[in-house]
Amino acid sequence: MKKDIHIPKVEDVYIAVVNEYNDVYKTQDWNAYIINNKAVDLEMVIIVTSGYSNDKTTSVFRKKIDVLPKKSYAKIELMQEDLFALNNIFKVSFFEGNTMFDKTYLFRKNTINLKAMQSIPLMDAKGVLEK
Repeated sequence: MKKDIHIPKVEDVYIAVVNEYNDVYKTQDWNAYIINNKAVDLEMVIIVTSGYSNDKTTSVFRKKIDVLPKKSYAKIELMQEDLFALNNIFKVSFFEGNTMFDKTYLFRKNTINLKAMQSIPLMDAKGVLEK
């Protein structure tokens, strides 16, 4: 039965971890975003995040976005720098029309850092991008 379920390949949906200035606390923060670079809206977006290493595991964080408009982005969570020593997983599921899409994005340990930053699509910011 499972072999009969076809989940199509996800394209033009990214996860970015962006280093940005927090006006309220006057700090540089790392925030995770989901980016919809598609020409259509995404519906019922579910994001499940966690971090792990050989001896540590974080708690699971879940976020739901009813509609992520085309060519837009939304903040997922603030990320503490201590988490960058872990592998960070973002499991994303959403509907595009009547079709369900699912993809797992992995930021390997120590890959989120200032040296790895690049321009982020649709955002006037620099960060680390997972496609």
